[in-house]
Amino acid sequence: GNYALAAARALMDTDKDAEEIARKAMQIAADICVYTNSNFVVETLDAA
Repeated sequence: GNYALAAARALMDTDKDAEEIARKAMQIAADICVYTNSNFVVETLDAA
C-alpha cells in the first residue's frame, strides 16, 4: 500500500537493486502498518 510505496520511493536514491528495495520497503511497511505482515514472497525474473 501507501507505506510500502513511500518507503520504496525513498530508497530509489540508493545503490540497492530492485529486489533489495522491494524487500526493505515491505519491511518498513510491515513495521508501520498493522495490516501488513512480514511474510514476503518475492518472485524475480532472470535478465535476458
